[in-house]
Order: sequence, then structure tokens, then C-alpha cells
Amino acid sequence: MSTKTPTRIRTVAVAGAAALTLAACGSGGTVNDASDGLLMWTLEVQPDRLETQQSILDNFTEASGIDVELVPVEQDQLAQLMASAALSSEMPDVVGGTTLGLVRSFDTEGYLNPDIAADVVESLGADTFTEASLALTQDGDTQLSVPADAWAQILVYRTDLFEEAGLEPPTSYDAVMAAAQELTSGDQFGITLATDPSGTFTQETFESLALGNSCELVDDEGAVTLDSAACTTTTSLYTDLGTDYSPAGTQTVESTRASYFSGQSAMILWSTFLLDELAGLRDDAAPSCDECTTSTWLAENSGIVPMVSGPDATDGGGAFGEMTSFVASSDASPEESTQLIEYLMTDGYVDWMSMAPEGKMPVRHGDTAGSTEYLDAWSELEAGVDTKMPLGEIYSEETIASLLDVTESISRWALTEGQGSIIGPLNAELPISKAIAESTSGSIDAATAQADMVDAVTEIADN
Repeated sequence: MSTKTPTRIRTVAVAGAAALTLAACGSGGTVNDASDGLLMWTLEVQPDRLETQQSILDNFTEASGIDVELVPVEQDQLAQLMASAALSSEMPDVVGGTTLGLVRSFDTEGYLNPDIAADVVESLGADTFTEASLALTQDGDTQLSVPADAWAQILVYRTDLFEEAGLEPPTSYDAVMAAAQELTSGDQFGITLATDPSGTFTQETFESLALGNSCELVDDEGAVTLDSAACTTTTSLYTDLGTDYSPAGTQTVESTRASYFSGQSAMILWSTFLLDELAGLRDDAAPSCDECTTSTWLAENSGIVPMVSGPDATDGGGAFGEMTSFVASSDASPEESTQLIEYLMTDGYVDWMSMAPEGKMPVRHGDTAGSTEYLDAWSELEAGVDTKMPLGEIYSEETIASLLDVTESISRWALTEGQGSIIGPLNAELPISKAIAESTSGSIDAATAQADMVDAVTEIADN
């Protein structure tokens, strides 16, 4: 589910409108004509987010004199629309909200103008971005896109239950297993893990634990490395947790959240998009546990672990997350597109993050190296849907700091090894999710699940 967040479902069907707009918006040449303004597509299609983006672009136009037309595009329609636009040289100048997988796909298809991305990063200062954000958006020495924001997969746990049982925070494999064993009794489970064979969320959850143990998908040469000892440890942990200490049956994005919110489980692995819901700021996904006497009770009694470390981890391991970027297309008007992206990453940056601060943590900390103005602004941004409240008023300073620190550690399978082309087929075929579903249901053991993963990913890599 990394093409979106594990928690938000795109609800506005606007791809058809976007397709209709294409014929009128393109330049008809190989480079868009900036005299007619810029064309920006966005994957942030919810009505409130579109309103915010339009306000940012209106301010940009007032400051620069450059008109920008904003077109919302549903993510599952983007590849087809981009291919059609490329054939007629009518691609957008800039695309916002582009995921890491899409950046790699666009690069493979020749849709990007990496020179614009490189110019923006150089102009703004590479040392103002997190190293992780640049590493994940580069192919060798080529800067493919301009990283904008990130969410991370986190472990959320009931601090009251842990304290009552005398348990250590679940920051390691051993601590997670000890807590799962201690807190599973009757209808109460230590953890609820994703086991849906048809969901990318299951694959993402496994990858989050794998990265924390330095279990990698492939090496720098593209050879599959899921047969490593580190991956054996991760597969065994996931299988044992899912089989013995998590509710039976298929567990999905929604059911894992519901399990924790109802008090059925003491731990879940979820994205930071959970933070506003955990605090009762969204009516259709509010905590319902017996102890939840106030809307913020569960948030006040929950701890957050940005990364679970495994016993085989080297260099501290890595944290799983998604990062979105601004990309300039190969049709983009260079000077004006550069101005637009720079504006979005400076004067418009805080407003951009305000669309969903729980899932848009800054990967650019300030306007100069060492400054923290964007980090400071983020904690004061109001999160939520039906109720709005700054995350800094809900969660402790320590929790906020740990969330912002994790953007320095975000990693992803295959991307840092220069093998990003495997991500698309991996997410399409979901071999990890399928193997995990079988092992946690008891159909196969952990060793067979690991072997099945290796075989399936090897076939994908070979093709």
C-alpha cells in the first residue's frame, strides 16, 4: 500500500476530469510554453487539500507573475495519463505528491527532467535536506526529484499495560516478543499484525521489521538477499507473532487499527497517519476502548517507537517510510518550473505540510544548514479531520522529537542499492504478503515462507 498511506483512501474521483483537461493544457511541443503558465498535476486530491494547494499557487502567481493550473489526478490513473501525455508532448511541468516508486517508474520511462531537480536542490542547499531524503531520490549521482515530505511506519503500544506488567518499551525484537507473550491472554492479544495476502500493507509491515534488522531485499548487483540470516530472523519473528500472539484470520489496514483502538491488542505497526485518529480527531476512526473516557485518552496512554531494532542490525538498521516529491517532467519549462518547486519548498512549504502534518513530516529542516524553522513549524500545525489540534499539544516533546528524527533514518528496499526498478513488480505481485499470509495462518512454516519469498522475488528480478 506504499502507493498511498496505509491510512488514507483517496475519495475524490477526478481522474476523468484530469484526462479531459490534458488536451487543452499541453503545449503541443517538446517543452511546455511558460508564457501560457505552468501545468501542475497533484496526487493530493482531497477537496480540502486542493483548496490549500490552490491558495499556495495563487500566492506563487502573485509573487512571480507566473500562472499555474492545478489538475488533481488519482494515483491509480497517473501512469496511464502520463503515458498518454508523453506521446503528445503534453506532460505537466510539475507533479506533486509523487511517491518513491513513481519517481523510479517515471525515470525508467524517460518522463523526468533531473536537471531541474538537481538545480532546485543545489539552489536550496543539499545540506538543508535530510541525507535519507536525497539518497532515496537519487539514482547514483543523479537527483531525480525534489523530496518534500515523509511518513514513517511506527510501532504504537499501550504504555499503561506495559507499565502494569513491568515491561520494557518494545524497541527491539526481543522486547516485542516478550511483550506479545506477556500481554496475550484470552481475548486480549499482545499485537495485531497485518496478514492480508492482497494488501501492500502486509508487505510494508514486514519490510519495516526487516529494515530494523538489516534484512535487505537485494544487493547492489541486484541479487536477491532474502535468504540471509537477518531475513530468517525477521521471517521467524513475524510468523511467530502472527500465529500465536495476534488475532486469527486475515488482518488488514482497517482491522489492525480497529483492534488497537478497541483495546483488543497492546501493539500495532502502522503509519504516522494514525496520530490524529489515535487522538480522537477523526470521528469515523475514533478510539473505542473501555478505558477511552476522553477523546485523547488512548493517545495519552500510547507510546511510539519509530523503529524496532533486530539482533542482526548493522549500522543501526533503518526505518520504513514513504517519501513524496515534486518532479519536473521532460516537457517542463525549466526556469519557471524551477521557480515553482523552489517556492513550494520555501514560502509554500509549511502550508504544504499543513494538509496532513501526521503524514507530511518535513525532510527539509530549514532554509539554511542547521536551522530548524520547518521542524518547529510542523509541531504546531493542526492535524485532524473533524477536530483540529496541533500534534505538539497532544504528544510529548520526546515523542515529537523521535518522530522528526526518524526522517533521518527512513530507508526502502532496493532503492538505496540502485535497484528501484524491482519495486513496481514487487508491489504488483505481492510475494511477501502472500508468503506471510500462509505462514501466519499455519499453512506453511517460516522456513518455507522465506524460501517462497526468495523464489518469487528472484523470478521478478530476473524478469
